[in-house]
Amino acid sequence: MSPGDPGRAERRRRFAEEARAARPDLATLCLLVAAEADPARGEAGLDAAQAELDRLAGELPFGITEPRAWARALADLLGTRYGFHGTPGDYRLLESSLLPEVLRRGRGLPILLSVVWIEVARRAGAPVYGVALPGHFVVGFGAPDERVLADPFAGGGTLTEADAARLIGGATGAALEPSMLVPADPLETVLRVLNNIRAWAATRPERSDVSLWAVELSLLLPAHPARLRYERAQVLVRRGEFLLGAAEMEEYARVVEAVEPTTAESIRTRARAARARLN
Repeated sequence: MSPGDPGRAERRRRFAEEARAARPDLATLCLLVAAEADPARGEAGLDAAQAELDRLAGELPFGITEPRAWARALADLLGTRYGFHGTPGDYRLLESSLLPEVLRRGRGLPILLSVVWIEVARRAGAPVYGVALPGHFVVGFGAPDERVLADPFAGGGTLTEADAARLIGGATGAALEPSMLVPADPLETVLRVLNNIRAWAATRPERSDVSLWAVELSLLLPAHPARLRYERAQVLVRRGEFLLGAAEMEEYARVVEAVEPTTAESIRTRARAARARLN
């Protein structure tokens, strides 16, 4: 724990506890991610963001029952009245992955704008969920037989399955599969948010602090790729924490040795090299 951030241990305890709850709260997890980026927000900042989501939900009309009507109401409120949307330039900003900043700016990555749509709609009683399309995150309303998709990045415009197929094809070259349209659970969504943050930091060596907290939060999720431990080790070495990084590499080597002995030995070699940098 950094001496300049005395609240980090408590925030991470809360993050791990929420991630293991029977029904993890997506907004709370995303706000705790944002608190890692800006600890100065404090509890008041997190409460203010929750209150803003409540306020926006209170502006939705009463009596909506149909999925398409829900999608239209959210687009009217968030996309048209408040101007929430995204642009290619938003991919260059860390703020685009932080829920309080997305609420403040009305701009963000597709997944964070979708979190706003989901959390506002959920508070108003909508049958809403995230849809983690390859390369682009959108929102779904209603059961599969009446599902309506909306794209918050484009201001909440509705999508046909053909539109979704074009989005996927343009982003990844893949074809649309029915499994791509299933609701994304909150932990899957948060891991994808953290993946975006890790990708942002990976191209900015001067922001290894962001790389470190993003991978450490990912490791607190109940299900995560085992290789994240090796990624954490590499970040620690880049930050000059050679002993900690080497120890993490050796632990990861023990995990993979049974199935990938050659990989394990290569990682141990890198651990020895990290320790040697202390001399």
